[in-house]
Amino acid sequence: MRIHQGWQGLDASDKGASVALGNFDGVHLGHRAVIDLARRPPAPLGIVTFEPHPRQVFAPDAPPFRLMNAEARANRLAKLGVDHLYELPFGPALSGLTPADFVGQVLSRGLGVSHVVVGADFCFGKGRKGTANDLKTLGNAAGFAVTVADLVQAGGRDISSTAIRQALSDGRPRDAAAMLGHWHRIEGEVIHGEKRGRDLGYPTANMSVEGLHLPRFGVYAVRVDVLTGPQAGSHMGAASLGVRPMFGVNTPNLETYLLDFKGNLYGHHLSVAFVDFLRPEMKFDGLPALITQMQADCDRARTILAAL
Repeated sequence: MRIHQGWQGLDASDKGASVALGNFDGVHLGHRAVIDLARRPPAPLGIVTFEPHPRQVFAPDAPPFRLMNAEARANRLAKLGVDHLYELPFGPALSGLTPADFVGQVLSRGLGVSHVVVGADFCFGKGRKGTANDLKTLGNAAGFAVTVADLVQAGGRDISSTAIRQALSDGRPRDAAAMLGHWHRIEGEVIHGEKRGRDLGYPTANMSVEGLHLPRFGVYAVRVDVLTGPQAGSHMGAASLGVRPMFGVNTPNLETYLLDFKGNLYGHHLSVAFVDFLRPEMKFDGLPALITQMQADCDRARTILAAL
C-alpha cells in the first residue's frame, strides 16, 4: 500500500483510484462496508481520510477519542487490500474549502478519483455544509460517480465508533471486536519505562497511549504482534493499561508482558490486541502480593488465549 500525504503533485500512476472517503477511526464493520463498495477493478482501491482527525482540530481540548492512531489505521487498511491511502492534512486550508472546491480541487484535479463511496451520514466542506447527496451532485458534474452506503447494524443497533468506545470503556473488548470485525489494538513503538517489571521478573514492553480513547484501566489478556525487527511474530501476553497505583501518580501507559518471550524490543513496533478484561487496577499490600497476582494474571491469560 502506498501512503500519500496530501492531494497535490501526485504522479499519474497514483491517480484514478476508486476511493472510500471518511475518517475510518477503528476501521469497523460499517467502514468495511463502505470500503467494499469502493472495490471496482481494474481501478486501484483507495482510501481518502484526514490527519489529524478533524475533531482534534475543532475541539483540541476535548478528551482523547481516537480508537486508532494513524499507524494502526494504516496497518489495518493495508490488511484489507487497499492500494493507496491518501492522508489529507487537515487544517485551516482544507477545512476552509467549500464543498464545491473540495470536490473540484481535491477529489477531481488533485486525486483524479474514478469513483467515491461514503457513508449515509457523511458531511464535508466548510462548516460541514456538504451532505452525501451534495457529493453525488458535485461528483457527477466533475465526472465521477458517487455511491452512498447504508449504515450497518449489529444486534439491531447502528455500528459506530461511539458504541465501540463505550464497550471499551466498560471493559468489554469482545463486544467491541464484534462491531469492529477485529480485535481492538493499540500500536506503536516500545519506549523506555521505569523497568520495574524487569526487577519483578516480568519485563514489559512500554507503549505510549497519548491521544487515544483508552479502554477501562486494568489487566487484559492480549495477542501481541511484533511488527518490526528480527523477532517479528505473534505472541500471547498479559497487558496492564493504566496509571500503576502501586507506584504513585503516573501518566497512563500500556505495559505488555509477552509470554515465553526473551529479547530486546526497545525501538521496535508492537500491535497489542485486547482480547479479555481480567481485572481492574489494584493497589497491593506489597510487592510479594503483586508478583503473586501477576503470575495468576499470566496463567489466566494463557488459558484464555490458548482457546482462541
